[in-house]
Amino acid sequence: MELFRNTNIDFLSKKWFFLALSLIFSVAGLASMLFWHHIPLGIDFRGGTVVDVKFTSAPNVDAIRAELDRAGLKNFTLQADTRSGSNELLIKLDIRETSEQALDQGKESIVKALQGVDPGGKADLNNTGYTTLADYLLKADPLHLGTDAPAQYGKYARAIVDLRDKTLGGVLGSINDASAAAPAPVIAALQQDFYTSNFGVRNVDIVGPQVGAQLRQQAILATLYSLAGMLVYLWFRFELIYGVAAVVACFHDTLITVGAFSLLNQEISLTVIAAILTLVGYSMNDTIVVFDRIRENIKLQRKDSLTEIVNKSINQTLSRTVLTSGLTFLTVLALFVFGGEVLHGFSLALVIGIIIGTYSSIFIAAPMLVAYQQWRGQTASGAPAATPVRGKSAKA
Repeated sequence: MELFRNTNIDFLSKKWFFLALSLIFSVAGLASMLFWHHIPLGIDFRGGTVVDVKFTSAPNVDAIRAELDRAGLKNFTLQADTRSGSNELLIKLDIRETSEQALDQGKESIVKALQGVDPGGKADLNNTGYTTLADYLLKADPLHLGTDAPAQYGKYARAIVDLRDKTLGGVLGSINDASAAAPAPVIAALQQDFYTSNFGVRNVDIVGPQVGAQLRQQAILATLYSLAGMLVYLWFRFELIYGVAAVVACFHDTLITVGAFSLLNQEISLTVIAAILTLVGYSMNDTIVVFDRIRENIKLQRKDSLTEIVNKSINQTLSRTVLTSGLTFLTVLALFVFGGEVLHGFSLALVIGIIIGTYSSIFIAAPMLVAYQQWRGQTASGAPAATPVRGKSAKA
């Protein structure tokens, strides 16, 4: 399938406009990283606790912030899910202690602050786990079971927890909602010693500061190693200048993506790093497609200038670029719009990176190749600009 046939767009004539655009975005991102928001690292890298909370109705962020302040919690951030009907809130708490026990205490402090008034010693069914619930039912024995009690009460406890977490999205409106998962005597027993708050904790991520520092170092090394490996591959497959141009384009994509996160003050988590590494490979693949077509055309059109060859090669691969990049962009855009807060950073990095990675293959990597060859005084009719396979030269 081809969207464009016989296009003849002079891409290289527009290189200075796009190079200036890249310079503006790069400088703005660097300025933000150095002097404004810096690099907004997530809990994965700086250490702390993230609690994903589901409420029965849209949460009042200001009221929740006041409750956490009264509980003595400091340096926390609240991030509400803006999707209609989601009723979710991410509560992020910075904790500098290295003790994992202290980090877990942060989660308990958040839950206690949200629960508010002491319900007279009753436990919160919305924030009770399977094991605790099964042990309570076994001890209370509302059905007066015999030897089958552990298995039966374990089954009812599992059914109640699954109803709450899988069917109702993590929160029960009342204890009576659990009647679909357990008989009436079990529900009556729960009403004696349990109550339902207006929220339920769906997920908790706890990372110690020492682990966060190690993850930060490993994320940087993973990005650098991927760029270095691709440079070596392109050096072997084409020529060194091809590898340098492609790696510079990938570094340009990474810099602008991270700079955009800094400008938007969006936290960089492990999922964002995974998206950036994905984009490094995606951008490199797109660049290699263009470079490979340039190499083929150099052998076929040795009387043309390198600028003409590069322009023609980009036009020949334009349909493929628009199809693959366009479809991928639509997919990640849907993920960004409908994926929710947990996937927000990951999908945002992909949305930015696909746009930047696609245009950098055309307006950054290709012009660098032409500029270098012109600097060396080479043309397509002179010394070959690339060797198809290392150790072999193209025949005239």
